[in-house]
Amino acid sequence: MDWRDYIYTNPDIGFGKPIFRGTRIKVEFVLNLLEAGWTQEEIEKSYPGIAGSHLQAAKLFAASV
Repeated sequence: MDWRDYIYTNPDIGFGKPIFRGTRIKVEFVLNLLEAGWTQEEIEKSYPGIAGSHLQAAKLFAASV
């Protein structure tokens, strides 16, 4: 999986921070949820448009930076 298929930056959205494609949800926000102990199911239920593949991409993104 290439995280770039799921994550990008746009200076006009989220102050240019990395976001998930097709959403306005920042990758940093989702990583903070995971760190706080949220499960994949909790995130998917609370934030429609975020799926398991997005969470995997976020983890790969975090590992690469």
